[in-house]
Amino acid sequence: MTAAHMNSFSKRLTSQVRQIYPDVDADILASMIVAAFWPEGTKPRQRGRTLGNNLWSEHDALLITYGNSILDGAHKPLDLLHDFLLRHMKGVVNGVHILPFFPFTSDDGFAVSDFRAVNPQLGDWPDINRIGSAFHLMSDLVLNHVSSQGAWFNAYRQGQEPYDKFFFEASPDDDLSDVVRPRTTPLLQEVETTDGIKHVWCTFSHDQVDLDFRNPEVLLEFLRIIRLHVDNGVRIIRLDAVAFLWKEAGTSSIHLPQTHAIVQLMRLLCDYASETIILLTETNVPKAENLSYFGNRNEAHAIYNFPLPPLILHAMMSGSAQYLKRWQSGMPPAQLGCAYLNFTASHDGIGVRPAEGVLPPQELARVIDTVRDLGGLVSMRALPDGGEAPYELNTTFYEATSRTFDGEDAYHFDRFICSQTIVMSLEGIPAFYIHSMLATPNDHAQVERRGMNRGINRHRWDYPTLQALLDDPDTPQSRVLTALSDRLRLRSQQSAFHPNATQFTMALDDRIFGVWRQSLDRQQSIFAMHNVSAETVGISPYAINLIEDENWVDLLTGEKIDMDAEMIQMAPYQCRWITNRG
Repeated sequence: MTAAHMNSFSKRLTSQVRQIYPDVDADILASMIVAAFWPEGTKPRQRGRTLGNNLWSEHDALLITYGNSILDGAHKPLDLLHDFLLRHMKGVVNGVHILPFFPFTSDDGFAVSDFRAVNPQLGDWPDINRIGSAFHLMSDLVLNHVSSQGAWFNAYRQGQEPYDKFFFEASPDDDLSDVVRPRTTPLLQEVETTDGIKHVWCTFSHDQVDLDFRNPEVLLEFLRIIRLHVDNGVRIIRLDAVAFLWKEAGTSSIHLPQTHAIVQLMRLLCDYASETIILLTETNVPKAENLSYFGNRNEAHAIYNFPLPPLILHAMMSGSAQYLKRWQSGMPPAQLGCAYLNFTASHDGIGVRPAEGVLPPQELARVIDTVRDLGGLVSMRALPDGGEAPYELNTTFYEATSRTFDGEDAYHFDRFICSQTIVMSLEGIPAFYIHSMLATPNDHAQVERRGMNRGINRHRWDYPTLQALLDDPDTPQSRVLTALSDRLRLRSQQSAFHPNATQFTMALDDRIFGVWRQSLDRQQSIFAMHNVSAETVGISPYAINLIEDENWVDLLTGEKIDMDAEMIQMAPYQCRWITNRG
């Protein structure tokens, strides 16, 4: 790095440090940050990456999975996952999010007890490296909290430095009435330490104790952990529960300015890393709050598109895309150098908070009732006034599409494939939970065995059983994996599906959700239309502004569009990708 560029980087870093820690020597802390992120023998790039849309392309799609979603009782789960990925996912997705693969004590990995090790029940770092050499690898930086049974918290209770100042303490007498959190358990936990009784902050559970980022040593430790992950092949860092990072009594303790400043600091470091590192923020909150994590193109590279799951589910259940279209029409394009991560399902349930202000309460209630009717569950969150409200629906997305508001019908498969095709069609990077790709039904036995609602969506497949199901073309598992894989392969060949390609929401019959996509070079257009109803719907070719002197073809059927036809017919739950360059 030249002196001029180094000076520019140092000034930006020092300025960022001052925003977060105004009472420390910013120059000294900035030097410590550089040493934490760039170990001896390495250094920042000559220049930071320029803003652009070249960090991803239409070839990008992600699979979300636990390290032990596939078991056989004989082999390491990460070996089995690697085998599954090579057999079934190569050429279908090019990225894999392995959910927390560290030693843990609860919450399926999100109560981490050792950030530097791989859970030995899954495998070891070479197994992670092997997957990372074949796919873009995403890992979780669970930076808000750690396990109450881990070495860090045990050292805190013993008064051992530096961990004696690693955890956020508060008093029961503090004003905590405005604190926003996604759980109903008490916020503060009383613990015994060598310095007497303390009350530690627990946003999620009493086994997940919140860290105190007011202490710069906490930040430095997590920068070292990011470096460890990157050195082991990770290229996408998911900032778990980042919205709750900075706490202050008397405030909501969510989205505080210091939280955004820490994300900005991490973004700066990533943009100056020699490796291509993408920051993804996980903030399951309403639209405006979620969008704020793009910052001024200086925070997250990507954010989850959290309203999609409840809105797509409502469209599929109601047979109307009215609210999905209204919301999508009001969504801004991602800023330059940024992208949405689109999905319908994840390891958690279907969050309903992001639907606030979009779905009317009575429509959301119909979705909740239908999920309960099909055997799904509902998890609640605490309200500041002491009440409760729905936080998430616990069900696999495949099972959730098994019926509409009118009940069960013969269209389950078509309805589910339609829901996933919408995700493939939208501006952004598509991501698919392994249990969506495998048409996994609700696992009530896991709920009973593990005592948690989310177990319903965290089935662990026996690999020989799964292979037999995938080898049989008539099983839901085989049919769904084949259909989604075919569409993802086709999608990856279309420049109009670049994550930042132009998008316009089409004004069509409410039974049709349609978007027009145009490639960055303006050479390809795709009219992506999805019938979310059980009725056949006709659309005039002129209603979607097909240019008459071009040849238009439906990529999904190979059908040439007849411009002289009165209507383009769409069967129940049919999707069409009509393009001028097939």
